[in-house]
Amino acid sequence: MYFCTLKIHYMKKKLSFLYLLVPLLCMMPFVTAPMALFCGILFAFLKIEKPFDFKKYSSPLLQYSVVLMGFGMSLKQVIEVSSKGIVLTACSVFLVFLFGMLLGKLLKVDKNTTILISSGTAICGGSAIAAVSPIINAKDNQISFALTVVFVLNAIALFIFPPIGHALNMSEINFGYWSAIAIHDTSSVVGAGAAYGNDALEVAVAVKLARTLWIIPLSFLILFLNRKNDAVKGKVKIPWFILYFIIAILIAGFIPQGAPIYKELSFLGRRGMVVALFLIGSGFSFDDLKKAGAKSFLLGILLWIIIAVGTFMFFMG
Repeated sequence: MYFCTLKIHYMKKKLSFLYLLVPLLCMMPFVTAPMALFCGILFAFLKIEKPFDFKKYSSPLLQYSVVLMGFGMSLKQVIEVSSKGIVLTACSVFLVFLFGMLLGKLLKVDKNTTILISSGTAICGGSAIAAVSPIINAKDNQISFALTVVFVLNAIALFIFPPIGHALNMSEINFGYWSAIAIHDTSSVVGAGAAYGNDALEVAVAVKLARTLWIIPLSFLILFLNRKNDAVKGKVKIPWFILYFIIAILIAGFIPQGAPIYKELSFLGRRGMVVALFLIGSGFSFDDLKKAGAKSFLLGILLWIIIAVGTFMFFMG
């Protein structure tokens, strides 16, 4: 038995080179975002030993990739899409957050976990949770639970949204809007949009990043609501990468002479996003999944259903 365990451990260590090989394969056009995410989750499930800690690289890589994708986007379309979705975005952010707080109270989920899941669902998943957690002085286990709930639902959305869109004959534009509002995390929104089509991707990224800016007013609102709590001593975290994304779009829009270079930068951004999804998947913890609890998942699922069905009916109605 001991030798069997030792052999398995040795094999897991020997396979660690795959963590270097797969990101290289992710740069190839035939590797899709869902494939990369699934591969990462599979590696986490098999507990293949990592050559080094990838966790600190996944978020920056995703942000850099989004900025690079800005070079491949149409300035005119971004303005049109962002302005068209601003009212719906504002309404959905605050309604989802409000529903989340009410459902959390009904399900008796602790307040901090409820705030984190509601914020993550209302805006942009892990980024919103990371921004809000220091404001409410959330404990590590509360942050972990919220991230796990959002991650699992994001992974499911990335796999099921494109087939649902195709089955219901959604246009790429409508799918882009729907996925940007109904899917929590930027990574999964980008992945779903890319799987559906180029127009869907452009709309999804523009609307999602406009939505991400709502982290700032929502964070100040939470700070205001918790002002009497002595434990609250955090500060609002601003997603600066969105500014660089806008700068990239402006450069591509006002200096069209660089189009060949912009095309290559955009390609690198899209492939970098696929690599980031693999790294995010490989960081999945099945232990955290068990600890998160049924009520936390139920809260996340109910909120997800409300926003997914509500926005779908709006765009298809």
